Amino acid sequence: MASIRDVAQKAGVAISTVSKVLNQYPNVSEETKAKVNEAIRELNFTPNTIASALSSKQAGRVALLLNLNTQTQAIDEIDMQYISGAINKAQEMKLDVITVFFSMIKDRDVYGIVNYLRAQSIEGIIIYGMSREDKILHKLIEEQHFRIVVVDAPFVNPNTSSVQIDHEKAQYDVAKKTILENKGNKILYIAGKKNGFVTKDRLDGMKRLAEEEKLSLLVRQGDFSEKKARQLAFQYARSRDIVVCASDLMAIGAMRALQEMDIFRPVCGFDGITLMGYAGKQMNTVRQDFYRISAEAMEEMARLLEGGEGREILLDYSIIRMQYLDIIC
Repeated sequence: MASIRDVAQKAGVAISTVSKVLNQYPNVSEETKAKVNEAIRELNFTPNTIASALSSKQAGRVALLLNLNTQTQAIDEIDMQYISGAINKAQEMKLDVITVFFSMIKDRDVYGIVNYLRAQSIEGIIIYGMSREDKILHKLIEEQHFRIVVVDAPFVNPNTSSVQIDHEKAQYDVAKKTILENKGNKILYIAGKKNGFVTKDRLDGMKRLAEEEKLSLLVRQGDFSEKKARQLAFQYARSRDIVVCASDLMAIGAMRALQEMDIFRPVCGFDGITLMGYAGKQMNTVRQDFYRISAEAMEEMARLLEGGEGREILLDYSIIRMQYLDIIC
């Protein structure tokens, strides 16, 4: 006897899409409805057969796969914005969502991850915080076991979409604004984690600016750590004109070090987290709307589950000087 999975495979869509067609959800294209209904007819699949399967809320679930930073609570804001954006959009689109953390699957191979997720009726995965070293996840994406949306990673295939801002251009823009405003030439650039996808993009933007403006660029790895950026500022900032940081946390660390040294150097950050408003000094930063990024990722996931093909999505950003009055409520 044919199953709902057989219908989905025959129609070339996800199980959740078959469920939506049978339950007459409004956000399904006429073309997709026709493919599903044709598959049902060809397989002689009757409504009575699928009733029990469709009554479960497990069909068509989406997993939010997050890489939590266990060393500091200061960046919880970003993960919470990701979770909130995804869940609210999922509710709007009638998708069921669960949260999974990297630590829960770190000891599994690809097939272990596949079995773990399929046992929970997962059809799609949104991945946040993946690095170049997460080879198992890279393989999972390449083998296309699920519909996948990656945030801040350059993976695109028929079943996978990428959602992010243009990190190279954003780093270029915020650094150029800071440098032109302060007329500096010797730049200390505190980069993120060496294995990060966004780290390379942001560093490329900084190198492009240095070449265009004939800057003296000193690059040091800060690992997105406030503490490490503080140490690097103590070590190198005195001999530099401006400090450019690849995250707001590192910018705060660098600024605190400068205050302790009792010297002034312009500092800029990247991300636009609320904590920046409490830093005591106004600094230029790139504001990413993490809530919106995640909502867009969930909307893209719904499109993939309905049979859409993977693509790259670039969202906008803004250059701001975050103030205390901007964040209090």
